[in-house]
Amino acid sequence: MERYTTRSILWRAVAIALIAGVALLFSSPSGNAENAFGNPKRGQQIYERLCTRCHGVKLDGRGPDAPSLRSAPADLQSLSSRTKSDWELLIIISYGVMYTPMHGYRDLLTEQDIKDVLSFIRMEAPFKPLA
Repeated sequence: MERYTTRSILWRAVAIALIAGVALLFSSPSGNAENAFGNPKRGQQIYERLCTRCHGVKLDGRGPDAPSLRSAPADLQSLSSRTKSDWELLIIISYGVMYTPMHGYRDLLTEQDIKDVLSFIRMEAPFKPLA
């Protein structure tokens, strides 16, 4: 039987609390646009400033910079993007996608800014769960 020290139990509790806190911070009650937690108008302004060049005005991945990128930007209107949960999109916006031109905006935007961008995306490309 494995012996647990007070220190190891404390570190495990801290790790669990940290993970739970991050999950609550970015979670949406049902994972869809009906429970949007951001301001889509503000999100549109941020999207136009930071995202349009790659993802395009129509969120279709056909922005003016898209042809010059080594991998195509996500088409946020596609089924594969629309079936992603709010949590998945928040993580992508925050931290980016490794080995792609999609970099994270965690250091540039506030948490509320990121939630606003997600609200705009969900307004234009609503969540579509797989049935």
